[in-house]
Amino acid sequence: RSREQSIQINNIELRPSWLATYEQSMFYVYILRSQKYPDRHYTGFTTDIKKRILKHNYGEVKSTARYKPWSLETLISFDTKDKAMAFEKYLKSHSGRAFASKHF
Repeated sequence: RSREQSIQINNIELRPSWLATYEQSMFYVYILRSQKYPDRHYTGFTTDIKKRILKHNYGEVKSTARYKPWSLETLISFDTKDKAMAFEKYLKSHSGRAFASKHF
């Protein structure tokens, strides 16, 4: 029987199978930048960032189709949907846009 190799982070043992489970349950807030119109940004929420970027770049998202193609500028992961959605809402507010322009 082969033993799964693990890694240690801050004295916590992590096994690849645990990480795979953990990554599947993540919620992401992302900021995209239009490649064609660099002053255009889009902030969104997803559980599958690769699939979501493809949808933006194939024109399947009505609000971003006009400004495609898009590049991922910022990706932030959360362990709960509520936290991710609250942060997305904040980033879409006036003060959140100001924060994002200074820090991302």
